[in-house]
Amino acid sequence: MSRDRFVVHLPVLAADLAAAKRFARTITRSLGFLPDIDPAETTVSEEDAQFVRHRVFCDARLDGAGRCARLADHDGPCVPPPTT
Repeated sequence: MSRDRFVVHLPVLAADLAAAKRFARTITRSLGFLPDIDPAETTVSEEDAQFVRHRVFCDARLDGAGRCARLADHDGPCVPPPTT
C-alpha cells in the first residue's frame, strides 16, 4: 500500500523566530519515536508569511549515514542521527 506525504500545520505563539524554532525542535524530538515523522523537513514560518519557511534541522545527506541531525546553519561538520 503506498502512502502520500502530508504537512501538518500547527500554529503556536512564540516571542520570536528563535523561540519558534526551539518549540519546533522540542515537538519534533518528542515525536521522534513515531516512524512516520520526518524531522529533517521541520520548518517554521510566520503566520502571515507561510511561504517563507525557516529550516530547523540541517538535513544534509551523509554518505551511508542518513541525514545530519544538527541544527540548521550549524558550525562545524555534520553528524549522523543517534542510533536507538
